[in-house]
Formats: sequence, structure tokens, C-alpha cells
Amino acid sequence: MTTQPATASDRAGWYVKDSAILAELRELMALTAEDARRLSELQPQAQMLAPRLAEAFYDRLMRHENTADYLRQTSLEARHQTIGQWFVDLFGGAYDEAYVAKRMTIGQVHVRIGLPVRYPLAMIDVLMQFGALVTQLSPAPEQALSAFRKALSLDIAIFNQAYEDRQIAHLAEMVGGERLAWRLLSGQG
Repeated sequence: MTTQPATASDRAGWYVKDSAILAELRELMALTAEDARRLSELQPQAQMLAPRLAEAFYDRLMRHENTADYLRQTSLEARHQTIGQWFVDLFGGAYDEAYVAKRMTIGQVHVRIGLPVRYPLAMIDVLMQFGALVTQLSPAPEQALSAFRKALSLDIAIFNQAYEDRQIAHLAEMVGGERLAWRLLSGQG
């Protein structure tokens, strides 16, 4: 859903909602059907590397006191499976509304447990490292790496959307409206 800005100083991006966000991001990142095909062809290789990715991912998190604090009360085996499947899904080739909803749910869980956004974003390099390993197995590794970067960027944008939605909702509740919340965040209020 997209509506028009109320005034010239409003930004059109403030009014992009729901499924329109996916359309906007696909257009912005130029994630093509060819990119999706390239990635889906590599999904078996991603599946093979997923356990190593999960191990590297959670080893780093557990070595850092502040991030380990979020994991002590959970099953690391379940977390390994979750991050591994998330990685494999990056190579799924279907970046539709169902994909976005699943990714948004992951972001909402992070928001709900109070995880600062800096922690998951700091882990993106682990995903990039393993994604690069998978794409090197493609007949066209440079194009596959470019496609992987787009898919991962889509995930990062969706993930951040969960944080932004919560922030805007809380601020809108405090100040009496979403438009005013955006204006305050942008320094226009």
C-alpha cells in the first residue's frame, strides 16, 4: 500500500507499506529472475555448507558476552538449524511475499527479545563469507555472487524494516501520528 505525501516536505518512502515494500525493494536492487535462477541452482551447495556456517556464526556470538546473553536460555542446536535454514533459503530463488513474511517474522523476534540491531548486522560478514564460498561453485561465479549480494541485501532491508516498523509505531503512539513520528525522526518536527 502506498499513499501520497501530505506535504512537499514529506518523503514518499514514509508511505510505502506492506507488500509495496517488497515491490519497491525488488525494483531498487534489480533482483531479477535470472538472479533467482542462479541462486536456486546453488541451493544444494548452500545446504552442504549450512552446518559450517551455523558453527562459525554461533561460535562468534557465544564468544561475545553481550550476544551470548541472548542465547544462554535457548537451544543452540535449534538456533543452528534456524540460521542454517535461513542461509539455505537465501538460495531458494523465490523472493515473494511469503519469503518476506518469513524474514519479517525473524526480524520481529529479534525486536521482541530486545536484541539491538547492531548485533545481527555485525554478523552479516559471516553470511557473506559463506555465500561467497557457495557462489564460487557456480559456472558463473561473479554473476552468482552479485545475485547473492542482492538477496542478502533484500534480507537485511526486510530485517531492518521490522525494527523500523516497531520504532515508528511506538513513536507515533507517543506523538499522536505516524506522519509526525517520521517528521520528528527526520529532524523536521
